[in-house]
Amino acid sequence: MRAGRQYSPIYIPFKGQLDAFGAGTIASGLNNLSKITPYESDAITYLSPNIYGFSMTLQASLRDGTTDGNGLAGSVETFDYRNGPLRFSYAHQQTNGDGALRANLGGVSFVYGSLTSYLAFFNGDGGTPRYHSDGASVSAMLALNSRFRASLGYTYLRDRSGGDNDADQFSAACEYDMSKTLLLYASAGWLRNRGDATFTLRGVNVVGLTPSYAGAPVRGVQIGMLERF
Repeated sequence: MRAGRQYSPIYIPFKGQLDAFGAGTIASGLNNLSKITPYESDAITYLSPNIYGFSMTLQASLRDGTTDGNGLAGSVETFDYRNGPLRFSYAHQQTNGDGALRANLGGVSFVYGSLTSYLAFFNGDGGTPRYHSDGASVSAMLALNSRFRASLGYTYLRDRSGGDNDADQFSAACEYDMSKTLLLYASAGWLRNRGDATFTLRGVNVVGLTPSYAGAPVRGVQIGMLERF
């Protein structure tokens, strides 16, 4: 059990289990083009044990006095199944009140030797401004040796609001373990907006640079390091 402000459980399969880029850099089209709520406040979460490869997470966020929804600000459910190199994941989110959002995320990953491949789908309706879209992401990570990994990916979003404001993104990244605690990484993304779409390269919990105009493409490179303690 967990209680208090915490990551939304939908963020757990979102961060790395369905994406070669771990949804952690601007290279993650799955992060940039999907819509979920990363944090929940006043939340109570149950994490089940693993039973024959199956596990689930259930979360309820309590109303803070300003949110509609019969005492609930929202709820999240995730379901996961692992069998050797194969993994299936699905998550659903519903928030209530102003800017209510319904979102789904799911997919499969498969490990074959040094190659890990990912296929994911997502959709959502709600939020402020309103998001009404669905899409899919395909990506793969190849371990070239024990320290160096390279990833490629493509994500497509379809606008379901009738405005033809579609978008897609091509992605690439690499990681190098300098030591057991120090990781160097570089990632790149080329996001193409269509119509009046204004999606951007934002990474995790980052607003990102606003496109120059509605429908403008966005390109970026990100270089960084991660120190583990």
